[in-house]
Amino acid sequence: MAALHIVCPHCNAVNRVPEEKLEQGGRCGKCHAPLFVGKPVTLTPANFAPHAERSDLPLLVDFWAPWCGPCKMMAPVFERAAAELEPKVRLGKVNTEEEQALAARFGIRSIPTLMLFRQGREVAQMAGAMDLRNLLIWVRQHL
Repeated sequence: MAALHIVCPHCNAVNRVPEEKLEQGGRCGKCHAPLFVGKPVTLTPANFAPHAERSDLPLLVDFWAPWCGPCKMMAPVFERAAAELEPKVRLGKVNTEEEQALAARFGIRSIPTLMLFRQGREVAQMAGAMDLRNLLIWVRQHL
């Protein structure tokens, strides 16, 4: 019975969840909140590393800004993708206006930019807005 390390979207504690029970969700052992909420996690320098490096789930990150028109169009698509992809993938959002250091760290030059991470490593990147169908196809082909 293999256990996966899942980072809580609320308190960032690392939880062990048996792989066969992943679909049932589960609650955090530290804060007792649900481990999956079907919504993207707001990522900051404080919680980026736990979600990207300590979780066994792939992490899909949307680098965006509040003034960006395509980012605003992409936001509801990304929300729906979170509901579809969890618990197999964790989705997170980085506001590049508020988190300029994270944007610089990953060389974000245009927004929206999607980056898919696996165990701390970038495995795919795509700039520009997408519809839900194409977003899901893109993610699944890189998993």
